[in-house]
Amino acid sequence: MWIIPIIIVIAVIIFFLYEYSIKRPDQIVLFESVGKILIRKSRFYPKHFSLALPGTAYTKLLTMESVAKGNLDIKIKLSVTVAASFDNISALIRTGGWNSEAVSNSAKELEVIINSQVKQYTEKYEIEELSSEKIFNYLNEKIKISREKLGLEIISLTIQSFEALDPAISNALKQQESARIMEQTESLNQNARITTARAKLKADEEIAVMENVLELKKYELKKTELEKESFLAQKRMEEDLTRKKMHLEFDKSELELLKNNPELLMLTPQAARLAEASQSLKNARTVVSLSPNDMSLGSDLIGMFQKFLAGAVNGGNKKNEDKGSE
Repeated sequence: MWIIPIIIVIAVIIFFLYEYSIKRPDQIVLFESVGKILIRKSRFYPKHFSLALPGTAYTKLLTMESVAKGNLDIKIKLSVTVAASFDNISALIRTGGWNSEAVSNSAKELEVIINSQVKQYTEKYEIEELSSEKIFNYLNEKIKISREKLGLEIISLTIQSFEALDPAISNALKQQESARIMEQTESLNQNARITTARAKLKADEEIAVMENVLELKKYELKKTELEKESFLAQKRMEEDLTRKKMHLEFDKSELELLKNNPELLMLTPQAARLAEASQSLKNARTVVSLSPNDMSLGSDLIGMFQKFLAGAVNGGNKKNEDKGSE
């Protein structure tokens, strides 16, 4: 009674172990449903009702021969790395087929497309006009259709080499490229010299301007100093003139006082010196001489002063005579 259920369970387990597999992280498991290709998300999948594709990248090295303008043979080496496009699985199966080699089969179709695109491009240009960079830029634009039409994701595309099949032409191109590089290097060196000369000229001009500005500042400082000295000299001259004016005012006041009070002449130093001289000289006439500075006292006081001095001298002489007679 229990044998039949056990047999059924064992059969189910055997069927499960035989039919179902565990999906690896590097696999893409596909299945068909209502005419559409879908991706299984579950951990386990039935082997006979699913297709397991490698999810890793596939790299292909291509060596292709083409011609440049003028029917010159060239050889191009490139590498392309592709992987299955999750958004275009149906296009991948349509191109590569329902088998595990779908990615590599679709990559072969991509190789054919790249070959045709390269030939179509190189036939339009002279061999010296072609370069790896130009071919790469052209192919990078053209093979974008592979994502939708071939179901492939272009991971990388690299042009490894580009050369002419004829060794003579290849050497000529190398020499031409070498000459171009040398010319470019020489041009860069000359431009560097020109740039250095311009920088030196600009620096000299800036230095000259700065020196000129410095000289102008020195001139302004010197001018300011001279103006200060001139101002101080003017002030000193004005103060000197003020003192002289005050001295003249004082002399004028003194003359007015002596004019109004002649007896004060005896108090002047000149009168004292004359009186002393008259007393020390015997039987001699004292000659009174006024200096030009004294003449400025006024002609009206000279006579008065001379009479006063004459009286003083005569008095002194008379006193000396009286002493001699005794």
